[in-house]
Amino acid sequence: MAKFTYDDKMHIQTLHEQGYGAKRIKKAYPHKQWPLSTIKLICQRIEERGSATDGKVGSGRPKSVRSATNIAAVEELICSQKNQPGTSRSTRQIARKLRTSARSVSRIAKADLYLQAFKRIPVQVINPATRTKRLDRCKNLVIRLGGNT
Repeated sequence: MAKFTYDDKMHIQTLHEQGYGAKRIKKAYPHKQWPLSTIKLICQRIEERGSATDGKVGSGRPKSVRSATNIAAVEELICSQKNQPGTSRSTRQIARKLRTSARSVSRIAKADLYLQAFKRIPVQVINPATRTKRLDRCKNLVIRLGGNT
């Protein structure tokens, strides 16, 4: 028996939406050797759910930590308030306060709040005097190497 890939299911869905039946879909792809009963099940799933690839609603393990209340609490604690700079907390501090794991807090921050950690890097300040000095040195280097000025 052949394994149905995501692309196979999407092909079947497209053909089914164009009005093809299970037998006609099987005939369109003879090299795949798809079982007719499985094609019928996929067509039935398309009619019930509207998609060949979506699972049943409510299937799978329910979310327990990434709930709306925890997401709101993490959002409030993770970022500094406008009037109070420096009030943000680390993922470990938030996890301790909410009594969850630090990994769950970081998942909430990344997946639900679309936040990314950043680190400030000190850079050199280039003032007008430095710019002119760099330009002079570059011109001298070009002259020394025999390039055109």
